[in-house]
Amino acid sequence: MRSWSGPDVPSIGGPAPELRVHDTRTNTLVASDPTGVARLYVCGITPYDATHLGHAATYLAFDLLQRQWLDRGLDVVYTQNVTDVDDPLLERANETGEGWAELAERETQLFREDMEALGMLAPRHYIGAVESIDLVVDLVERLGDSVYPVDDDLYFDVHADPGFGQVSGLSDDAMLPLFGERGGDPDRQGKKHPLDCLLWQASREGEPSWESRLGRGRPGWHIECAAIALEHLGTDFDVQGGGSDLVFPHHEMSASEATVATGEPFARAYVHAGMVALDGEKMSKSKGNLELVSRLRETGHDPMAIRLALLAHHYRSDWEWTDAEMTTAEERLDSWRIAVARPQTPPGTELVERLREALAADLDAPAALAAVDAWAAEDGTDEGGGSAVRQAVDALLGVRV
Repeated sequence: MRSWSGPDVPSIGGPAPELRVHDTRTNTLVASDPTGVARLYVCGITPYDATHLGHAATYLAFDLLQRQWLDRGLDVVYTQNVTDVDDPLLERANETGEGWAELAERETQLFREDMEALGMLAPRHYIGAVESIDLVVDLVERLGDSVYPVDDDLYFDVHADPGFGQVSGLSDDAMLPLFGERGGDPDRQGKKHPLDCLLWQASREGEPSWESRLGRGRPGWHIECAAIALEHLGTDFDVQGGGSDLVFPHHEMSASEATVATGEPFARAYVHAGMVALDGEKMSKSKGNLELVSRLRETGHDPMAIRLALLAHHYRSDWEWTDAEMTTAEERLDSWRIAVARPQTPPGTELVERLREALAADLDAPAALAAVDAWAAEDGTDEGGGSAVRQAVDALLGVRV
């Protein structure tokens, strides 16, 4: 599956402080400064509707993470999936009368365009579920006795992993209601345990399916991401990322499947972005309370202002979108562009250090923005400061001024 064209990141030179991010599994800040190569997996979209600001906020968080690794001279191997066959996609296709594959391709292309406009770094590996079916089949076969049939479907015994529950920190009792709310099937008859999850769904009439050694069917959701991540990143990769709504069941179950299959840890850290609300509820395709990136772009808003509006909130926070967010961001962008274009500015070196310090402390973008605001408000005598700040803001925050 084709990726998008990500921007080049300017080199700004100089040392960067140790990067620390919040690990959901341990509920602590952990160092994330690998040697040589940094490996990142972020769960991608199910392409049945356009990119909303909640999506954009999540991918922006991991764009910031990549930029900090690149600033340290690391080779970043970023992998993202597209769940281009799944129940919500098939349901939307049935509602609209559009072919499911055509719907998936159209919305995936719009997602690429939105990400490119917002200056997101492109994944090295951008992989669809459909093209990963052989990987899924191989991984299911590696799961051995933890796989069992229910009718013609195949399920994973989640408790085959002794560490099941460590990613989310939830007990089985706490997981059960969430599992039903988030796409699971705890009430299905024939399962060994209500939390056991689908690996392979046998062919259903009127739905797409593929021939395989597991029979004709299609992959479950969690095994899709486990298979893609293991293929392109290996075990014990640096960060598994996504929105906080994926902690359970998705990341919990993907990690358990991968661990049982390989005997190795899946990821070193699990990093999660907060949720963006609109009209008092989390933005959700199923609820329809969305502010779309494409709609903001079409109405004339500068994508860099959209990016600044998202950066104004710490990536782990839950917050609510209002029109005032856009107004504030546009005013901020204008003030920065005026400041860097001045013949004389405050020195840029100290600001670069402050940006690095803020972002090394769990990607604290609001603190970084405040530092640029303070610099822009100062008088100065440095004739090269504007150029240095322009490069640093582009490299570290991804904002082109």
